[in-house]
Amino acid sequence: MGIDIKEELALQAKGEKSLQEDGKTIKLDTSMTIPDMVKAMMPEIKKALPAVITPERFTRIALSALNNTPALQKCTPMSFLAALMNAAQLGLEPNTPLGQAYLIPYKNKGILECQFQIGYKGLIDLAYRNGQMQTIQAQSVCENDHFEYGLDPKLIHRPAFSDRGEPVYFYGIFKTVNGGFGFSVMSKSDMDQYARNYSKAFDSGYSPWKSNYEDMAKKTVIKQALKYAPIKTDFQRALSSDESIKKSLSDDMFSVQNEVIDMAA
Repeated sequence: MGIDIKEELALQAKGEKSLQEDGKTIKLDTSMTIPDMVKAMMPEIKKALPAVITPERFTRIALSALNNTPALQKCTPMSFLAALMNAAQLGLEPNTPLGQAYLIPYKNKGILECQFQIGYKGLIDLAYRNGQMQTIQAQSVCENDHFEYGLDPKLIHRPAFSDRGEPVYFYGIFKTVNGGFGFSVMSKSDMDQYARNYSKAFDSGYSPWKSNYEDMAKKTVIKQALKYAPIKTDFQRALSSDESIKKSLSDDMFSVQNEVIDMAA
């Protein structure tokens, strides 16, 4: 069952109710800053995290994201906490050099909210957890590389030894443990158009498309290739959280409905 942070805070401010899960009270009030809320949420974050990430490390990462991107502190608290819990439940570190996931300030219908976005390396990590994948990767093809692909299931890429030039294509490939495979190829111009049409935060100055274009392009071709891969329900559910804004918390964030995002915002 989801918890509406906004409603809970309003009720608690009136002295009527406090936010609880599993009998534990999370002490939040409307005077708290988002960093204070993150610290108060540590027990819930701890329950969501996989063993490989300690709650202390994840909390430090969240506070670092707030310090490095001050606009995140201006987002609605519920959207930031929901994005943070999305990352925690997927076991992805947001806004770090690992490039696993991003918390992005996004003006939606005139309100600054926090959007959760899976990064290229986070997508690769989630795909390998699928259990069916033997190999999954993406590459950029530059002007002076040798590159062939066509209707036949064949893809040949020989990178130039030097002076490769600018990227002109991107491709993603996968191979499964039982020998299946697939790939997807997009030109640089097609990638630009795709990003403008389908990435809700593409025009945001905080978008990883601005700071890490190549990784985002690789993520895109991997997602396209995986449309033809045998993937488990858990992985499909993880993909549904990509580029989402949510306004309530749950011990299963996949059950929380994504907010409708205004693409023209």
